[in-house]
Amino acid sequence: MDCKPMASIGAGVRALRVRGASGALRMIYVGRFAVAVHVLHCLEKKTQKTRVRDSSLAKRRIEALATPQ
Repeated sequence: MDCKPMASIGAGVRALRVRGASGALRMIYVGRFAVAVHVLHCLEKKTQKTRVRDSSLAKRRIEALATPQ
């Protein structure tokens, strides 16, 4: 298990990576907000590259968190 920054999605965004025999699991999260850690997206990966669809979804979710309601 390891963690890496994902600056391409947003400031403070990180990915928790867990590797297994069938591939890898990722949890993309942000902890920069004072009240909580927000999980933006979870996915299972079979290749090295993160799909554009997964990155785009996480970006939309971080933008929604930053926008005042």
